[in-house]
Amino acid sequence: MRSGVKVALVGGVFAVVVGGAGYGAYNVVNGVNGGNRSPGPGGGEVKTGPLASGEVRDAAREFLTAWASGDIDGAASYTNNSEQAARALTAYREDAHLTKVKLTPKPASGTRVPFSVSTTVSYEGKSKPFRYDSQLTVVRGETTGRPLVDWRAAVVHPSLEKGDTLVTDEASAPPIQAVDRAGVVLRAKDYPSLGPVLEELRGKYGDSTGGEPGVELYVQHEDENAGTRTLVTLAKGKPGKLRTTLSAGVQKAAEEAVLRNAESSVVALKPSTGDVLAVANNRKDAFNAAFSGRVAPGSTMKILTSAMLIDKGITKAGGAAPCPATATWQSQTFHNLTGMAPNESATFSEDFARSCNTAFVKLIDEDGLTDASLTEEARDNFGLGGDNWKVGIPSFDGSVPESAGSDRAANAIGQGKVQMNPLNMASITATAMTGSFRQPVIVPRSLDDRDLATAQGLRPATVQQLRQMMNRTAVSGTGARAMAGLGSDVGAKTGSAEVDGQEKSDSWFTGYRGDVAAAAMTQRGGHGGDAAGPIVAAVLGAG
Repeated sequence: MRSGVKVALVGGVFAVVVGGAGYGAYNVVNGVNGGNRSPGPGGGEVKTGPLASGEVRDAAREFLTAWASGDIDGAASYTNNSEQAARALTAYREDAHLTKVKLTPKPASGTRVPFSVSTTVSYEGKSKPFRYDSQLTVVRGETTGRPLVDWRAAVVHPSLEKGDTLVTDEASAPPIQAVDRAGVVLRAKDYPSLGPVLEELRGKYGDSTGGEPGVELYVQHEDENAGTRTLVTLAKGKPGKLRTTLSAGVQKAAEEAVLRNAESSVVALKPSTGDVLAVANNRKDAFNAAFSGRVAPGSTMKILTSAMLIDKGITKAGGAAPCPATATWQSQTFHNLTGMAPNESATFSEDFARSCNTAFVKLIDEDGLTDASLTEEARDNFGLGGDNWKVGIPSFDGSVPESAGSDRAANAIGQGKVQMNPLNMASITATAMTGSFRQPVIVPRSLDDRDLATAQGLRPATVQQLRQMMNRTAVSGTGARAMAGLGSDVGAKTGSAEVDGQEKSDSWFTGYRGDVAAAAMTQRGGHGGDAAGPIVAAVLGAG
């Protein structure tokens, strides 16, 4: 080992203590006794096949021991990407200024080894303790057969993604004091789901709020537009006030509602203005799926498809639209949800309220429609797919690509190549109920005079029919159970999106009540009314 490193076995615990190094003292604690270094490329026969538990244990120990002792090159050599690992571990010491690191492995689960980290952030005479949990995965080297740590930035810290780094320095932006539309202070400790959103707002608007930056350990994202994420504050800055469009009451309801199911997201809008009233996610990571998710929306897409069919004169709410058991388009056969009885005398409004897939597929086959019709409706009337929304923080504004073959029919029922998130779907609902597309915003446009996306909106006759069909869905259709008790001025649409490799579909629900529109999605939540429906209903009730 390197000079200055002492190895001891104390009470059955393996410890490495480093002294005299300029970067501070590191140590690793492990319940493993002994073990040899893995053989190098020339060390004999190359092993293949699944890893044995001992190989996982030893590879994790060797990597953590080298990292703890400050042997960056040695630690990197125990990974399957030594160049990236060495760069990240060097930055951990020199850019993040993390010293006195103690690494404690926990029992392995297969090839995954969790470990805890206890360290100190030290910068310009200031220091604070920093503790967190991380994990690594051991794989077999493709060419050497050696057990190696599968290198990911998240090994260093779970908040890191590819290209991200940890930095301790003067903060990239002053802190902000975000307030809601009524002046109520919005703090991450009171609204945990808003934490990542507040960080993004700070990154974009912090410099313009009149505050002063402090000194922090933060995550520097590869995408500069994503802002930073503060992990430790060494010296507090002076916050500047930032007014948002959010409503503290609706946000609180959204935060509580998404806790009903894991992997849930919800957005609430004020249709008359486009103001975002609430955004909440219940996820293990910090990803804002409510704004930036890109997944199939299932039958909630039928709102937009219905607008197209009405606008093109293909059908109307009271028009005949048979609902057979199956429908075939371009050699692909489509089915309805299990248990839905066919109805050859159904009206289009009834099909919408029951969410009959086959009726929509048959209508897509009518003359006057092209592969581009749905795309044009989404772009021209609903403002979707132009990659030009300026909400105030990063967002995805939906994708309804021109599609041929079976995807044309699949797109119409929210499958195929269509991608949405709750923000998009809440906006679709707001446009459907008002007839006007108002691009969603989370900070007032007046703050930075940014150009917002525009669209022509819908004809009054189309709006009237969409509202009638959505109201029927909320009162007596697939959304009735979730929307019960919210009054008569309501509308809804359910959705279940099938995802490849997923046994259970994603649950979608969107609805409106008064001047509030909301949409939610729960991954693997099943039917729209089961998981996402109660989330939307709770938010609408608070609005």
